[in-house]
Amino acid sequence: MSVRTGRFAARRNRSANPAPKHGRAPSQIGDHNLRVTLEAIRRDGPLTRLELGSRTGLTGPGITNILRRLGDDGLITARKRAERGGGQPSTEFSIDPNGALGVGIRLRDKDGEAVLLDLGGEIRARRRFELAADIAATIEDVVWSLTAPLRSPSKVLGVGVAAENPTPVMPERLAGANLTLKVFHERDCVAALLAERTLGVGLVEGGVMLIVIDERVRAGFLFRGAPFGGVHSKAGSIGLMRTGADHVPLDAVASLAVLRQAMTPTERSELALGEGVAISPPIRRWIRNAAGHLVDAVVASAGFLAPGAILIGGDLPRNIVEELVAQISVERGNTAVRPVVTPWISPIRPTTFSGAGITIGAALLPFFDRLLPPQTSLAT
Repeated sequence: MSVRTGRFAARRNRSANPAPKHGRAPSQIGDHNLRVTLEAIRRDGPLTRLELGSRTGLTGPGITNILRRLGDDGLITARKRAERGGGQPSTEFSIDPNGALGVGIRLRDKDGEAVLLDLGGEIRARRRFELAADIAATIEDVVWSLTAPLRSPSKVLGVGVAAENPTPVMPERLAGANLTLKVFHERDCVAALLAERTLGVGLVEGGVMLIVIDERVRAGFLFRGAPFGGVHSKAGSIGLMRTGADHVPLDAVASLAVLRQAMTPTERSELALGEGVAISPPIRRWIRNAAGHLVDAVVASAGFLAPGAILIGGDLPRNIVEELVAQISVERGNTAVRPVVTPWISPIRPTTFSGAGITIGAALLPFFDRLLPPQTSLAT
């Protein structure tokens, strides 16, 4: 299964990483340049040495040395590119998807999802699991079920864990089966944003607002390429906002829990299987009500921050997300109910990935630690 949808269309919104700041040690500069070069190849490859120099600002000898290191580590492959007019072919470099792997874990209230992601952005394996009383032991079992069949388990860089409240439930490292893996924790909204930034919409001018709808409604914000967490790392708790003419919390009208109450037992079973659910009249009423309240939340948040992209996703079936997005557009234009016209707010669209890409974003955390330019949260 590919998770690279929208990657190429988003290139025009992406910019090269800035040069390292003065004062870094030579080893830090070398690591930074290697990460920037690998990211350029991952994002826009295949690329020649000349094209890499243009994108990274590095010298020819510097590029050559970095490519040698990346090749020795099995992270890239090289081949000849036939030039137009029969000229001397150039060597171009591409990501080797088998060069590195990451495990991503998403924790919900009672269950979870795990994926094994390669360096090229492909999901190699996926598991769903129920959470037992011993959460750490459950996750360990899932991780080993994903990694045990691998011919080269040393290619696994680590385990990323994403949850609404990422209180560490696992040790800093998992040890077993002759493999030791470092564990990273992150908020699920931030993980979703990292998936969009890396494999989805990319770097969008003005940033990204991403709304996650599951048992509760939350939002994540991406500015200048980094997630915004707020002073106390609680930015995005929009489910507690009182919205609409009835001034009720957004969680009380737009959450998956409320939608589930409106469904028949058959529809709830289809929802649990991850299938599309037909839009029945009760579901249609939930969509209208949720859309009206979500517009207030979007205006209050995005109206001030003015992000370049607003995305909605989560555990809703894709067809319901699309209907909800369409209804939000209707609500935005209904000046009889809401007299404030909001032309400065970007169009709203579904997230690139199902589940808002939370599990994929979790799997990317080990890559940021070891290979790709790290993602740092903005504290203010």
